Amino acid sequence: MLEVAFRHRFPGLALDVAFEAPSGVTALFGPSGCGKSTAINAIAGLLRPDQGRIALDGRVLFADRTNLTPQARRIGCVFQDARLFPHMTVEANLRYPSRWRRGAARDFDRIIGMLALEPLLQRRPDTLSGGERQRAAIGRALLSDPALLVMDEPLAALDEARKAEIMPWLERLRDEIRLPILYVSHSVAEVLRLATTVVLMRQGRVLHSGPLTRILADPELAPQLGAREAGALISATVEGREADGMIRVATAGGPMLLPDLDLPRGQALRLRILAHEVILAREAPQGLSALNVLPVTVARVDGGLIQLSFGNERMLAQVTPRSVKALELLPGTQCHAIVKSVSVLPS
Repeated sequence: MLEVAFRHRFPGLALDVAFEAPSGVTALFGPSGCGKSTAINAIAGLLRPDQGRIALDGRVLFADRTNLTPQARRIGCVFQDARLFPHMTVEANLRYPSRWRRGAARDFDRIIGMLALEPLLQRRPDTLSGGERQRAAIGRALLSDPALLVMDEPLAALDEARKAEIMPWLERLRDEIRLPILYVSHSVAEVLRLATTVVLMRQGRVLHSGPLTRILADPELAPQLGAREAGALISATVEGREADGMIRVATAGGPMLLPDLDLPRGQALRLRILAHEVILAREAPQGLSALNVLPVTVARVDGGLIQLSFGNERMLAQVTPRSVKALELLPGTQCHAIVKSVSVLPS
């Protein structure tokens, strides 16, 4: 667990940052200039805040009388630019942490295997693609034997093809390396795909922090990710394939059908359902082209955003105030959610 609470003042910006980052990927999300990178600089020891406390697994990194050096904090950093030593091979870059970190050499084979770096070991950084350089930078950070991994917009400098190349490696890193990861981004797509926890920042302050699924399904918080991004992530498991080739999945609200996907039975998924892709009906609808209809209960009404509950899941529907009045949508109202479109994310 990373515990952060500090204040720092710059000309034109006063930071007041407080959040906790559990295991998994915690995304610091917000527009450029809101203080995300400054926050991680303070955590990594590259900036001394005016006041506060930063602790990692109970070990104090910064407080009134404590300010550990960056080397003593055991934090591995990956930046937008890979910052590999240009005169060294990839292997020499990867082995560099073993000069001052115990355990780095021991983990070498495991890390290069996980990131598929072996074909790159004898090459120089200037011969690598952007995605390959970032994989090498991640490997070097992991080989520093960190207690926390910090990634400052690692995909921002890459084109879409290179982003698509490296994203599966970041997912594997999240799932296989038992480290808390702090991931700075202003890309909703990256946050949705990688994060388990989100810290929403605006103008140097934390608006809210908590599990990604809870924030996405909160009618007050979800719009902070973007007006068109309000929605939900719900858990699902592949049950089987229908005669027409569609995939049947189980959710807390009942079965749903997805387009033909090459997925094995039992595969865990996350389904992304945007609020503007949900229609509400008080009665069970008949004669629709939409295949997925879930019985739900209205949990909250916030203007035109309706929070719906089914089982332990939450989702949002975006409707007009006129529809709210006509359907008499109040907390506790039983209705049906007609889901027009679903996107699938790896679990």
